Amino acid sequence: MTLESRLDDWSRGWRGPLFAALVALIAGLPGLFAMPPLDRDESRFAQATAQMLETDDMVVIKFQDQPRFKKPVGIHWLQAASVTAFSAAEDRGIWAYRLPSLLGAMLAAAACAWGAAALLGPKTGLLAGGILGATILLSTEAFIAKTDAALCGFTTLAMAALMRIYAAHLAGEKVHRWTKLAFWVGLAMGVLIKGPVGLMVVALSVIALWIWDRKAVWIKDLGWGWGVTVLAAIVLPWAMMITVATDGAFWSTAVAGDLAPKLAGGQESHGAPFGSYALAAFLLVFPTTLLLPAGLVQGWTGRKEAGIRFALCWLIPTWLVFEILPTKLVHYTLPAVPALCMLMAAALRAPLGPISRVIGAVLSALAGLLFAVVAIYLQREHGDSGDIPWTALTALLFLASGGVGAVLIMRKTAATALVAAGAIGIAAHAALVGLLVPRLEPLLLAPRLEKALEQADLAPRGGAPGPVAVTGYAEPSMIFLLGTTTELTDPVGAAKAVAQGRPAVVEGRQEKAFQAALAALGQTARPAGVVAGFDYSDGDEERLTLYRGAPIRPEDETGDETAETQAEARP
Repeated sequence: MTLESRLDDWSRGWRGPLFAALVALIAGLPGLFAMPPLDRDESRFAQATAQMLETDDMVVIKFQDQPRFKKPVGIHWLQAASVTAFSAAEDRGIWAYRLPSLLGAMLAAAACAWGAAALLGPKTGLLAGGILGATILLSTEAFIAKTDAALCGFTTLAMAALMRIYAAHLAGEKVHRWTKLAFWVGLAMGVLIKGPVGLMVVALSVIALWIWDRKAVWIKDLGWGWGVTVLAAIVLPWAMMITVATDGAFWSTAVAGDLAPKLAGGQESHGAPFGSYALAAFLLVFPTTLLLPAGLVQGWTGRKEAGIRFALCWLIPTWLVFEILPTKLVHYTLPAVPALCMLMAAALRAPLGPISRVIGAVLSALAGLLFAVVAIYLQREHGDSGDIPWTALTALLFLASGGVGAVLIMRKTAATALVAAGAIGIAAHAALVGLLVPRLEPLLLAPRLEKALEQADLAPRGGAPGPVAVTGYAEPSMIFLLGTTTELTDPVGAAKAVAQGRPAVVEGRQEKAFQAALAALGQTARPAGVVAGFDYSDGDEERLTLYRGAPIRPEDETGDETAETQAEARP
């Protein structure tokens, strides 16, 4: 059986969306369990969710004692449901907080296949969903416990339902009520997860289609009466509760403190010039980069076709908005990527042009090379000799994905090139996030600090006096792993913690002030371990010394020396 006939078979009915979801599952699963809690956004989201479960307050979002009025509550409720079903807040297993992101990525791939099938055909739909699920952008967001993969999932569901409603209107067919419900649920959940972003994507797409077609009669088929009721039923209860609970402070802070800075300038040093996303696109859609030029050409040559027109009206306005915004992060473009994947998949319906093949081959090989260089760089900067085999495997897989794709597409076997490059690329990404990065100990400061506290019997979660006082280091991953009550303080506060019999963690730049504060209190402290490494959030080398808060007992002397020696020996 040829590849073409297999694709025809796999794309029938619900097989296409299910196959696309399976691709997203395979691509995102390795990092879900292997990667430690990431700084900073992931750990902030996970910690806020853990506090909701600890306090039974499912309305007000907090990070320790500070309100976190940035995003709506949707992702926290999804994470809370996942943790309640599969884990517990006290376990601090980050994988349970990541499950909604993985499911969101699977939903995005399945919905992309479902929507594209209506206007571009089942086989093209399957390929579009599979391409989306394999992209390094979505498969990375799939194992990070924050809003973006879930937002992509529900926004794509809404857009896919809109695509099927549009297709039904063109064919003179009746729209199924479940399709309308999918639209409104996807739209409502997008709002509940990340405010106006999903709504913006839908609105811009509808307006663009309206302008292109010079009519929009099909919009009447959305089921406005009961649909708006569904949206209100999902969004308004929490909106009303958070307004009352915070006396309206959530909305003013979310707009003035989070949204407005993104619109006005590069928030938190994340600015970049117009066109940055376009230049990075060949990396974001890897390992399917080889089809990017053909997809763009397809967008121009096939613009009169309904399916291509819909994809362009989805892609172009949304992408332009993100390019115009001064604040730029690569995952911002994720809600527009499904439309790009549809164009790339549609390009496979006919033989690719020679220019598209050449440019696709070059970009594919270049992307594979760049990702291989990243793997080698990470090992050289943060690894040791024991990591070399995993680095070599990762780099070779990236090179193979880009190279095999380039060679096969030049032989005019575009579908085979896509499948081969995609499979090898997924394996390369799995090696990177599942094998290499989790071994780079200097990058794992918070997990190693948690382990060092446990080895020294100083972990409050293990029964030691707490909370741990920390000065000079304040990454959210540490708070998530050590617990909500972790005390972020100054050197004087750390010295007081030691005097009270609690453990303290002192970053090297605070050491002198800490010792002076101890002396002022008439106290001495003995190190129980040292964790040194690289804080990738701010680019600083860190040296964290653990101090025992209780008087040293004679029987602890030998154990303390062993723990300190072992900690010093670590990178």
